[in-house]
Amino acid sequence: MSAGTPTGPDRAARGPGRRRTARQLDLLDRLVDLMTSEGFSEFTLDDIATRMRCSKTTLYALAPSKPELVVEVVKQYFRNSVPRMEESVAAVEAPADRVTAYLLAVADYLAPLSRDFMDDLATFAPAAEVYRTNTIAAANRIRDLIAEGIAAGQFRAVNAAFAAEMVAATMFEIQRGELFARLEMSDSEAYTELASLVVGALTV
Repeated sequence: MSAGTPTGPDRAARGPGRRRTARQLDLLDRLVDLMTSEGFSEFTLDDIATRMRCSKTTLYALAPSKPELVVEVVKQYFRNSVPRMEESVAAVEAPADRVTAYLLAVADYLAPLSRDFMDDLATFAPAAEVYRTNTIAAANRIRDLIAEGIAAGQFRAVNAAFAAEMVAATMFEIQRGELFARLEMSDSEAYTELASLVVGALTV
């Protein structure tokens, strides 16, 4: 979802001078599958090691504690989203289609996230901050797409930054979950509705 997150070899970087091995990246991806399906608050490191069929030493090579491991897993989830978002945008040309493609790609990517994961995310500030940071980056990408549509004469001449801020505000409400829980909507369904609303409001 983040537009500015490194991809390719750079995503393997753990820190200055450190890169993830292929096995570590595979393990992170499997941890993403586990935690996005079942949440993470109830797991101990022993539980995670058992589920991943690896040693705790292997997990400690990814992060020095369970809280830091969770943050690494959430970061990995969003790193993996970038190519999918941009592939969706690149597949279409019309500005309205590009905005719709981006937001629907976000919706599709968020669809598998379980309620357990989202609830755990909401109560664990470091992981929630990762989500927030990537939501901001996604809103910035929407701003650029709106600006492209205005420049092409396909969108009304609104303030692209303001429109993106309105989108971002809705995205943050989606992240919080309270409003859409009342509406009985998933995050994915909310992004689908947001795409329809934004394009409908902007199209000339």
